[in-house]
Amino acid sequence: MAITLNQGGHPDRIPYPGCYPLMSSPIMGTMHLSKVLMDRGSGLNLLYASTLDRMGILWSSLCPSKAPFYRIIPGKEAVPLECIQLNVTFGQLNNFCKEPLTFEVVDFPSVYHALLGRPCFTKFIAIPNYTYLKLKMPVPKGVITIEGSFE
Repeated sequence: MAITLNQGGHPDRIPYPGCYPLMSSPIMGTMHLSKVLMDRGSGLNLLYASTLDRMGILWSSLCPSKAPFYRIIPGKEAVPLECIQLNVTFGQLNNFCKEPLTFEVVDFPSVYHALLGRPCFTKFIAIPNYTYLKLKMPVPKGVITIEGSFE
């Protein structure tokens, strides 16, 4: 399935090109999350402890995490609490894609519910366009386009 980004998808106005994060609203587990950062620069998928609690997931269902990671908190290593595997679903009822992803659970504040990094982009074969704030991915019935917002 060919994925294209062309003038037809160009928004009428881009207020400050390159200044907006690409966010999505996937279903993670059984919950629809509205503030999920799509970060192609991250080598991890992160789920924040506060989001885990809001999702009602028991901490006893988590697995041990493998190792600390760096460059999240400047000058310090960040140690994930645990990790968890959740199904992540993009799209609508009539055209969607669902894949299991592993998340490192971290306990530091964030304005986001979760962060989806390169493991997600790879699993979903997702193509981001940060100028247009669009994310495209092939699915059995065509291509899903997730649109971000300049607000």
